[in-house]
Amino acid sequence: MASKSKILVIGGTGYIGKYIVNASAKAGHPTFALLRDTAASSGTERGKLLESFMKSGVTFLQGDLNDHGSLVRAIKQVDVVISTVGKQLIQEQVKIIDAIKEAGNVKRFFPSEFGNDVDHIHAVDPALSMWNKKVKIRRTIESEGIPHTIVVSNFFFGHFLHNLAQPGAATPPRDKVVILGDGNPKVIFNKEEDIGNITIKAVDDLRTLNKIVYIKSPHNIVSFNDLVSLWEKKIGKTLEKVYVPEEQLLKEIQAATHPVNVTLSLKHSAFVKGDHTNYEIDPSIGVEASELYPDVKYSSVDDYMNQFV
Repeated sequence: MASKSKILVIGGTGYIGKYIVNASAKAGHPTFALLRDTAASSGTERGKLLESFMKSGVTFLQGDLNDHGSLVRAIKQVDVVISTVGKQLIQEQVKIIDAIKEAGNVKRFFPSEFGNDVDHIHAVDPALSMWNKKVKIRRTIESEGIPHTIVVSNFFFGHFLHNLAQPGAATPPRDKVVILGDGNPKVIFNKEEDIGNITIKAVDDLRTLNKIVYIKSPHNIVSFNDLVSLWEKKIGKTLEKVYVPEEQLLKEIQAATHPVNVTLSLKHSAFVKGDHTNYEIDPSIGVEASELYPDVKYSSVDDYMNQFV
């Protein structure tokens, strides 16, 4: 059996990054996390996370996107680089690409995507500007001939299901629900642990080399109306429904301040424009995870919502 690739995660303490670090270590890959500060401050959330990484056998490498030498030194120690940097650092990934080129040993790069397929969007700002940066990174990777895999997972469970996408709410509604658009476009949700597991499965899979991996578990493709109906059944109550026309939503996006405008524009893309599901996967560049890995059991939207009843 071939040895498992050594994996470096850049942004491993971030929202999705920690799930990928954990999945890598659990799968038995020699796992490295690039950190500006490798000290684990006891008692803090970050400290607890770093302590859990250490217990899992993760190796910390000190480095920074703005320190080219540290990036090259870290990258030379691994086979695969996975970037999970946040939206404010998306364009800074050109520095990772430059370091990968200099190091010359990387057999796969996963850029920080883990959301929409940015080549199939009908979005407005500020989401549009963010996704355009991801498009530029894709094109740079392609033009530089960097071996790569892109993971498209669309919406995270933890971002939109805990409150049924209700603005400012901490839990799903019990009386009235606001539905964007007509509620009919299908949206794709994935649990964060599942995204981490699929990403790591793709690392040494030749079928995913220079491809987009779409995570589209069939039972997690639901419309806003489907979500509301599911929730109503769970609580045994019919909710008052308020539908927000696209024109009104666009005005709200323009009037809102950061970060509310970002969240609203993400919802507009998915719930109104249907950007998760309004295109077919091109088999020349894309593969679907449940077809590649039919043995994987995905967490379902239905089961996830039970915790809020």
